[in-house]
Amino acid sequence: MIEFASQGARGIQIRAIEYAKRHDVKIYVRSSFTNADGTLITREDSSMENVVVSGVVYDKNEAKIAVMGVPDKPGTAARIFVALADNDISVDMIVQNVGQSGISDITFTVSKTDLDKAYQLTKSIADDVQAREVIADKNICKVSIVGLGMRNHAGIASKMFSALAFNNINIQMISTSEIKVSVAIEEKYTELAVRVLHEVFKLSGSTN
Repeated sequence: MIEFASQGARGIQIRAIEYAKRHDVKIYVRSSFTNADGTLITREDSSMENVVVSGVVYDKNEAKIAVMGVPDKPGTAARIFVALADNDISVDMIVQNVGQSGISDITFTVSKTDLDKAYQLTKSIADDVQAREVIADKNICKVSIVGLGMRNHAGIASKMFSALAFNNINIQMISTSEIKVSVAIEEKYTELAVRVLHEVFKLSGSTN
């Protein structure tokens, strides 16, 4: 549930889940409009391992900044991310290409609300280190699949990537953890990607 919350699921507070985990408190996530039982969040059970992918979640509040043609020298990336951290700008996904001929590219995502400030900070540092250019793109979305069973099943990521490719959805960035795979795609393909992944992993309903 912490993964779900961190990937953009609404109605779930990460701090509440962490507190419940620490003190073994059960949490019910319920609708404000119906009397349905909702979702029970409780301690892990061995049966949870049988569910490979338990949900799909997306976050449209993501924007991408790409620093192209960065001199591949120690400390360059640190300068960018330290400056962002010092200005209370959280970075989510990060990709750095392998340098060729002493040049590399660094791409990362921030929230859309932080995009302008992050771009100006990054552009200043990029100019200082003589990077080729800085590109900002606010028309992206992060889509994630989450499930405890993923850590014991191979091929989940490839299944996700193949399903998106079959539907002509290009993956711009990839981020993984033990129980989560996230991709950045064009925002206009969000609904299609979520629907496709629900079908592929045989899930019902949607998480947003």
